[in-house]
Amino acid sequence: MTTSAVTIETLERMVLKMAINFDKALGIHDQALQVRQRRNEVLASNIANADTPGYKAQDIDFKAVLSQSAAAGNQSQLAMRTTNSGHIQAASGGSAETLPMDLKYRVPSQPSEDGNTVDMNIEQAEFADNAMRYQATLSFLGSRFSGLKSILQGGR
Repeated sequence: MTTSAVTIETLERMVLKMAINFDKALGIHDQALQVRQRRNEVLASNIANADTPGYKAQDIDFKAVLSQSAAAGNQSQLAMRTTNSGHIQAASGGSAETLPMDLKYRVPSQPSEDGNTVDMNIEQAEFADNAMRYQATLSFLGSRFSGLKSILQGGR
């Protein structure tokens, strides 16, 4: 019993002394999850507005956002850019830089007479693809956390 208590105390001291750098442990996958989550919201909005006259379908260029992040060496939280003073400001993570996830308008393959550019087939396919990739990223991060937990528990 004493050996276990000493081991636990030693482990607790080690954990307190070493700060786990989640940015290094998770890589760009946490940012990918954030971008995919926001893209799901945008695609869902497109689908919900399929019958709204004049609605312009939007999307996030996933590759461009992550490329900007990698080029900047940015491991902080990605954020939406506010374009109106009425927008709610997201909580900032200190002085960390954030990258804007600019929304792009989708070029319609068949524009409708009412000016709506939502193509349900494209939106549903993109939403399904993005949701599948979101789940894959989530599963990867879950396994990464399981590995970190196992390491902290001494391989148990």
